[in-house]
Amino acid sequence: MSDIIQLLPDAVANQIAAGEVIQRPASVVKELTENAIDAGATEVKIIIKDAGRTLIQIIDNGSGMSETDARMAFERHATSKIKEANDLFSIRTMGFRGEALASIAAVAHVELNTKTADQELGTRIVIAGSKVETQEPVSCPTGSNFLIKNLFYNVPARRRFLKTNATELRHIITEVQRVALANEQVAFTLIHNDQPLINLQQSNLRQRIIGIIGKQCNAHLLPVNTESSIVNVRGFIGKPQTARRTAGDQYFFVNNRYMRHPYLYKAVMDAYENLIAKDAYPSWFLFFDINPDLIDVNIHPTKTEIKFEDEKLIWKILNAAVRESLGKHNAVPSIDFDTEGQINIPAFTRQSEVKMPEVKFNPDYNPFKTDYSTSINRSKTSGWESLYRDSDDEPDFENLTSFEDEDETPESIVLPSRKNPDYTDEVPTPDQMENPPSSATYFQMKGRFIITPVKSGLMIIDQRRAHERILYEQFLHSIKTNKSTTQQVLFAETLVFNEEECTLLREIKAELSIFGFDLEEINNGEFRINGIPSEFDHVNASRVIENLLEAYKTGEVDPAKEIREQLATIMARNACMKNGETLSAEEMTSLTGKLFRCNMPHFSPTGKPVITIIDNEELDKRFR
Repeated sequence: MSDIIQLLPDAVANQIAAGEVIQRPASVVKELTENAIDAGATEVKIIIKDAGRTLIQIIDNGSGMSETDARMAFERHATSKIKEANDLFSIRTMGFRGEALASIAAVAHVELNTKTADQELGTRIVIAGSKVETQEPVSCPTGSNFLIKNLFYNVPARRRFLKTNATELRHIITEVQRVALANEQVAFTLIHNDQPLINLQQSNLRQRIIGIIGKQCNAHLLPVNTESSIVNVRGFIGKPQTARRTAGDQYFFVNNRYMRHPYLYKAVMDAYENLIAKDAYPSWFLFFDINPDLIDVNIHPTKTEIKFEDEKLIWKILNAAVRESLGKHNAVPSIDFDTEGQINIPAFTRQSEVKMPEVKFNPDYNPFKTDYSTSINRSKTSGWESLYRDSDDEPDFENLTSFEDEDETPESIVLPSRKNPDYTDEVPTPDQMENPPSSATYFQMKGRFIITPVKSGLMIIDQRRAHERILYEQFLHSIKTNKSTTQQVLFAETLVFNEEECTLLREIKAELSIFGFDLEEINNGEFRINGIPSEFDHVNASRVIENLLEAYKTGEVDPAKEIREQLATIMARNACMKNGETLSAEEMTSLTGKLFRCNMPHFSPTGKPVITIIDNEELDKRFR
């Protein structure tokens, strides 16, 4: 049998390495920016074309490279940071493996102009697909100037898997922000298609955070500064009242290197327990200064994961540091006995006349008498009264074309057998559905379920999911007709976002306008809500927008699928009534009628059952 094992060519090996290190244009920006920081740069300029597909240019004023170093830098595992294996446990630089430039050169056209301070002429190198095409002297300033063109030109499969330009740009902005937060002594500029997106001057940490997140966060930053023999924790955390519904401003840095760490994430969230809502996320910018011998940064190709020698101890120190900051700056609720006007204790002297305290009451009040003739004006108390309009104002669901396959049941739903004695899990199939008679009587249970008799038994409707289905099909109707109903707000609300969120909001602004949102960008990072969908009466529109952005960040919205239908699902979930709403008989009748005019009344937009029926046979069994 002939030998079949052979060494891979360098170009193929570099492409394999590029698959681990260079995942998208943002990876190139991250690696080259970190190299600029390691080279001692005080100014870094990043120029992007078409979200990095066409061009990525990184210009720095660092130490630069000699002719020999410039050529060697593109060899695989060539690095100035590591001399022997023991050096892996004392790393304080950003890059160290020596894979980045070789990986980039394997999948792109690369041009480098670089010069050291003691040289009169610099070096120009042009590489494509790991092959050096040109190397010659050139006149250039001290530092390095990398031009990365046509990323993944020779790996078309990787290029096809890139997301939209807006999505890739958001990833680039995220990487730049992470590096900028950890290096406030360095000025950063980011330009995309000749439009400046980030312009940060040299500053201190607080000013750098304000420059990235926005001026509105300045008054809500609480300093953290704890020193111990193991680790020093410094930085800032946000006040509990500024916690948002979207997770995005949580940053951990170890020796100025950004990291993700779910275990330490829980330490911070534990310190905020009972101070914020369960679905809220505080912001933090926390830096760990620790002996490199006590951590291992060489456990992930992108160097975003770090292992501590004693994670439990770090957890306790971090948790205590955050709690101390919250307590020291009165972020934790406490009883303030010095507040004027809170407690009024009258002062008496010996000459004061003591009077019997007077108690006022209504002698005609009868706790056992209830006035049922008084109705609640739901237009002032409910956030979904648009559901109960006259029939003339209702959308024409009869002629609404279905956007879903009626014969197709969502894969996540398993229809149980009709013989299942656990009737609460019984979901009627479309052929078993029947509309309640117009004269049906409705009862509400626990502020969640609507119960009504039908021919086959007893029907139970989840009112929240029913409302969600109705709103979802209303939004689909807006998509189909490209007509939306917008109600102008009396007092326009201004929302402030960071650059990443602004880029995302600009991307989906056109889709939001179809649903009825009237958003106006008044300044860089500031959006004003002038109008909201008519279905959003008394619904927090800013909360809905934050949830939409969070859905994009967490991957709930898949850009490869129909974006508008996914937005309709999220908006319906946020605008529908909450559990516990008390409905009148007329409202239950209207809700049920609208539900059965939907195309798929038996499932919510996410595939959860809306209706279940306890059949007559089951009722008979229970009374035998």
